[in-house]
Amino acid sequence: MSHDAASEQDIDGYFSTARVAARSEAVELPADSWTAYLIDHDDPMLAGVRGLGYEEFTQDRYRAPFLQDLLRSWQALYDEPFTGITSDGAVRPGLYGLPEHPDADPAPHRAAGRLLALLGDEERQRVLHPVTAPEWRAWSNPEFVIHRVGLRLEELPEEKARAVLAVVEASLSPEGYAKVAGAMALNGVLGGLVDLPKVMNDRSYWFSLFGTPDPLAPWGWQLFGHHVAVNFVSVGGRHVIAPVFLGGEPALTGDRPPLFADREETALALVGSLDARQRASAVVYESVLDPAMPEGRVHPADERHVAGAFRDNRVIPYEGIRAGELTDDQRALLRTLVADFLVLLKEPQREAAIALADAHTDSTWFAWYGATDGSQPFYLRIQSPVIIAELDHHAGVWLNNRLPARFHVHTTLRHPNGNDYGRALVTRWQQRQQQQQR
Repeated sequence: MSHDAASEQDIDGYFSTARVAARSEAVELPADSWTAYLIDHDDPMLAGVRGLGYEEFTQDRYRAPFLQDLLRSWQALYDEPFTGITSDGAVRPGLYGLPEHPDADPAPHRAAGRLLALLGDEERQRVLHPVTAPEWRAWSNPEFVIHRVGLRLEELPEEKARAVLAVVEASLSPEGYAKVAGAMALNGVLGGLVDLPKVMNDRSYWFSLFGTPDPLAPWGWQLFGHHVAVNFVSVGGRHVIAPVFLGGEPALTGDRPPLFADREETALALVGSLDARQRASAVVYESVLDPAMPEGRVHPADERHVAGAFRDNRVIPYEGIRAGELTDDQRALLRTLVADFLVLLKEPQREAAIALADAHTDSTWFAWYGATDGSQPFYLRIQSPVIIAELDHHAGVWLNNRLPARFHVHTTLRHPNGNDYGRALVTRWQQRQQQQQR
């Protein structure tokens, strides 16, 4: 399908005004499969960049005035000192603690050690950063490159690329690794669909190590690229995996199950169970392009999600319904949803993260945009002092749906009040070490 007919509505060749324009009509889900929204192989949008490598494609994209403005805004956010996401601009201290008697998991740091042993001096210099380096915050999720941090998997010999992925696998739960690997594989599928394999493939990702891999001392790794950004930190027997960005366009292909099928099913069960009073609180907007939204609520790149790349210090007020207003069964569904967002963590790390979220149930909010019966694209957010989790349906970039659809999904996970990148726990560890040395 060509998108030339709608070109006058483009912000640039990849982003349309329709994705941010308010609509009084419902945003209906496409009746056809996502395959009906494939862009013609010879469409100028694709033909004009076909054969380019990722660096050449990036330079081509940088010529767009819209993108230049966007990059300047992101750079300004990146340059801010890190404080952490808050609900009101004030960071709440003391929310995150380390275990008194840690039980360290040896698998992640051993896998990282094996990787380092394979790398040459120049590669080690590129991949290693201090544990609190600002490069943690350089991750992004577009297919074009913003910051070049670490090693790019597709440029590594096979043995070294596999060793990188072994670090990721050793650090995540089996189902979490499957989720990350699945999103990377879908990126490769997308590159094949649009015949741009040098721009989007299953290894077009950057990887870095932060700190010195160790059973207890703070260290971590970062993997990021199109539709995948994972930040892992190990400190004092605790693992933190945040920020996380996972998505897919399309989020399902062929015989693959949808990437977030369980998450969406649980979310729809929860919102569908609300009575009229609860629904009036939880459903903040009746559609993902509701005219009642304030100006700027829908961003041309981020659309509705508020906790994506470079949003480390954002003030995000609570909205929706408090968990205390839900029934026991509904709170159980909300807890299942939280657990699914934390799926990347191994047990017992996930259990500890869920327990921390449980401790703040009375301060947890659930917000929904859109129809509650699954007939429309939707946005959801779970937010408390210790977690922000989002799922948003987007308009097409490499598919031609001008409006949001459920086959293009973005999800985010953060730990507000200063524990993204495990920063609050790293500070706690450093303070503990200083006290022990006195």
